[in-house]
Amino acid sequence: MFSLIIPVYNEEFLIEELAARSVRALESFTPNYEILFINDGSTDSTLQKLVEVRKRFSRIKIVDLSKNFGHQAAFTAGLEMSLGNYVAMMDGDLQDPPELLAEMYHKIKDGEYDIVSGKRMGRKGKRLRLTTNLFHAFFKKVSGLDEIENTGNFSMMNRAAVNALVQMKETIRYLPGLRSFIGFSQGYVEYIREERLEGEPKMTLGKLMVLAADAIFSFSKFPIKVCLFLGTLGTIVFMFAGIYVLIAKIFGFALIGWSSTVLSIYFLGSIQLIFLGVVGEYVYRIYKESQNRPIYLVKKFYDAETE
Repeated sequence: MFSLIIPVYNEEFLIEELAARSVRALESFTPNYEILFINDGSTDSTLQKLVEVRKRFSRIKIVDLSKNFGHQAAFTAGLEMSLGNYVAMMDGDLQDPPELLAEMYHKIKDGEYDIVSGKRMGRKGKRLRLTTNLFHAFFKKVSGLDEIENTGNFSMMNRAAVNALVQMKETIRYLPGLRSFIGFSQGYVEYIREERLEGEPKMTLGKLMVLAADAIFSFSKFPIKVCLFLGTLGTIVFMFAGIYVLIAKIFGFALIGWSSTVLSIYFLGSIQLIFLGVVGEYVYRIYKESQNRPIYLVKKFYDAETE
């Protein structure tokens, strides 16, 4: 059995082509498969489109979440509900071509790798290209996860790797980082990422920044190191400033006024606010984990027997 997981959110214009291309891609290398569409609280006709498409393709299953829990939670729902010995994850905007699944499958089936990720060697279109590339390079540097550079959710795993991944129960999730964290033998399929076919992008700059923050705070001590560096730098700067002021007073050429005092207060106050912000981010994440709430909730599951 092979499982393909595709989260969708307000993708009514893409559903038919997405389903048709995914079915063709899977049937090119396996007759035994399931496609799990995770409807992540869509507010348009996405669910209705999925139900209609399912009448044509019997191996499609629909997991209708009770609300929009987010991209990573939707993928998690698919991973936990998948039945396949091999499981693939793919975004629902057709920027990751399903035709590459055959190549990924053969790399895993032949025992060459346990996990195969799609590695983006370039992107068509200019939207957020520079921002995304900078994030991947930066995250690789600060996290120490070398395998993650220019990879996203598009990937395939064998059942052993999937079982390991679903054991990661944190609420705030970054699946590419978790996929790298669990180890196993990991390989890549290189490709050029396509432009979005239809509709508006769902991952806005704001959402990408939130995801980037989740990734950095979950897999790196970099924010704490920045605080330590700034605190040490501020201490050194004002130690020398204090020495200078003392010498100036002794030799009688000290400047009269309060500008230096005010600037010093502002500088140290800013550093303290940065520290509080970083500590607050970690405290917030500890609080979210301590709540132990479900990552997602299923409203309805349309499986092979559901009409």
